[in-house]
Amino acid sequence: MKKNKLPEFMILLEQFLTEYMPLSSGLSPNTIRSYKHSFRLLFQYIYQVKHKDAGEIMFKDLDFETIDGFLKWIETERKCSVATRNLRLSALASFAAYAQNRNFEAATVFANAVKRIPVKKTSVQPRITFSLEEVSILLRLPDPNRRLGFRDLVLLNLMYASGARAQEICDLKVRDFLAEKEQYKLTITGKGNKTRRIALAKPGGDLLKQYLAKTGKAGKMEEYIFSSQTHPQMTISCVEEIFRKYISQARQEHPEMFLEKSYTPHTMRHTTATHMLEAGVPMMAIKNFLGHSSISTTERYAELTQGTVNKHIRDWNQKWFSDQKQNIEEPRKTGQLPDFLK
Repeated sequence: MKKNKLPEFMILLEQFLTEYMPLSSGLSPNTIRSYKHSFRLLFQYIYQVKHKDAGEIMFKDLDFETIDGFLKWIETERKCSVATRNLRLSALASFAAYAQNRNFEAATVFANAVKRIPVKKTSVQPRITFSLEEVSILLRLPDPNRRLGFRDLVLLNLMYASGARAQEICDLKVRDFLAEKEQYKLTITGKGNKTRRIALAKPGGDLLKQYLAKTGKAGKMEEYIFSSQTHPQMTISCVEEIFRKYISQARQEHPEMFLEKSYTPHTMRHTTATHMLEAGVPMMAIKNFLGHSSISTTERYAELTQGTVNKHIRDWNQKWFSDQKQNIEEPRKTGQLPDFLK
């Protein structure tokens, strides 16, 4: 189908994703990638319920019932979280505003449908982290004598040492790793194309240097550090699969540990931040290390050290009150209470 035969919806969407987002707004590749995925899901849903291909979709097809049904499908059929559902709604709202500015009349049905759907409130879930012992177990699981095992070993070590997001790890190129005078530095490109340079501890730097030499990537500045078996650049889904593999193995070998319902690559980032905080690293240093835009984001990790606080309180209680005599009077009997007061 020729481009001039496409409905205006698809023409504007292409301009939005390929011109407006990267050039006019300067949004990061990760944000654009997320928006593209949102519309791929929308097209998948419309094909299921209306039997229309992507190239046949028009603005009038995107009424309230369709958009509302799509977001419900995101949660019920695909089992996505409320946060993910809100992310998809945000992508639709952003494009709706763009489209309405270009053709108000055509995009009105779509824009009004999106405006009628509220953002859902999300419950604040405690961040999941690994204990020091659990991290140690994970980092010992990959077999360094096997090609993929050595790759996984380096990847897991680097994620813990750097606190980098999964996409940031996937985007790392050989040029981003600097080794000089036995000091190692890593340049990480994060959200909004913001870069930060962090120092790597010598053991982690030595391991990464050895990996690059062993894989023949040393000196090839434009190559990605981590690749999959089929692509020169590793994807987030590949990182997630690696995590699932070793978490499953760790649970089999240590059934008394790794008790959380699920772990993701982001768990390692939370773990790094928590362990740094518990080691006494200043909050501002952690903020810069992780690439947070606001100190308030970093401060949320303070909640993760509640286990440490509880331990100190238990120790204090045991030390202070263990020798105290407690004379507790037995409650006087006052007759039979009704069930609703028991």
